[in-house]
Amino acid sequence: MSATSHAATRPAIGIDFGTTNSVVARLRPDGNAETLARDTGEVMRSVLCFWTASGKPRHAAGAAAIEAYLEDPLEARLIMSMKSYLAQRSFTETRILGRAFTLEALVALFLRELLAPFRADLEDARIVVGRPVRFVGDAADHALAEQRLRAAFAAAGLPRVEVALEPAAAGHRFAATLDRAATVLVADFGGGTSDFSVLRFQPGPPRAVEPLGHAGVGTAGDAFDYRIIDRVVSPRLGKGDSYRVMGKPLPVPPAWFASFARWHLLSLMRAPRTLRDIAEVARTAEHPERLHHLRLLIEEETGYALYRAVSAAKAALSEAEDTVLDFAHGDFAISAPIRRAEFEAWIAPDLARIGTAVDAALADAALHAAEVDRVFLTGGTSLVPAVRRLFEDRFGAERVTAGGAFVSVAEGLALLAGETR
Repeated sequence: MSATSHAATRPAIGIDFGTTNSVVARLRPDGNAETLARDTGEVMRSVLCFWTASGKPRHAAGAAAIEAYLEDPLEARLIMSMKSYLAQRSFTETRILGRAFTLEALVALFLRELLAPFRADLEDARIVVGRPVRFVGDAADHALAEQRLRAAFAAAGLPRVEVALEPAAAGHRFAATLDRAATVLVADFGGGTSDFSVLRFQPGPPRAVEPLGHAGVGTAGDAFDYRIIDRVVSPRLGKGDSYRVMGKPLPVPPAWFASFARWHLLSLMRAPRTLRDIAEVARTAEHPERLHHLRLLIEEETGYALYRAVSAAKAALSEAEDTVLDFAHGDFAISAPIRRAEFEAWIAPDLARIGTAVDAALADAALHAAEVDRVFLTGGTSLVPAVRRLFEDRFGAERVTAGGAFVSVAEGLALLAGETR
């Protein structure tokens, strides 16, 4: 086989390693992309769990990791949102079961589990992986984040991956539906970031794509979840209360509740000193039972159960005008009604940041909203009515389309991999 024909027949694979979920896709012979499914479905939760069994360290990824964690949360270590650390220089390593792991090693461990069922598809493939326009973090080092991402893939056995922007990949998937030239704004909403690309598509074959502008912000679905926690749950755990020191009232430390902003931070509060501090403050607090509940929720690793309850309430508000957040652990129970209008008021600052990023993408492209022909929304947060309304108000409802909430980036990456294979 000649080198030319060999290159033309190389498999094309797209890998979307996400903050919350990860997906693998390949290009079919007919030129369309398809998501590769495992026994548990097309989407794999981006989590790891470590525990000890019969004196030996064990680990699992995805749904198996969650199952292992729920079996014994006090003795297991659940690692979530690994992607959120990629751009943070302060994260060098963490110790798990007495062993040091770099971030790259943790991501590589997850990637090996993610890709294990598809190793045959990866043989000699051209592989394109995604990255956000902006990684999570106020002082995010984006060059470091991509370097770590590439290093993790290399450690997982894929040293020659190519990297593409996630919203641009989603745009390629959407462009397959176009029959004429169009300027498209693609909005890709993940768990930790919201990313936007403005692209000019010329229909093919071959399809021509010109990137015009990009922008991103570290605000997405996790931030919306936190707003529910902050307004509904945290006040029942002591936020906003006071305690006394030598007769003087002081606020319960608000930093304790900031850890609810990112689910993976909550388990870090299990440090003995933090738990002792909460117990000490509770002794003179105006509502000591609330801080006792906080301490138990942290100590008994209930963060994931709370996360599921909050996410379910958020999803329900995308379908209905009101819902009830139900959560219980021991003698702590919440059954709190939430109206969509309330939720939308809570997330207004996050929507404003998303809107600012959209404007930045347009400015980067030197375009006005009226010059955008189509808008494509993807990712779980695109299902939130207030998010869609933000785009409809700017561009007109007739120009806004949504789809492939969890798979469009991976399938778009596979399409990119096939274009120059």
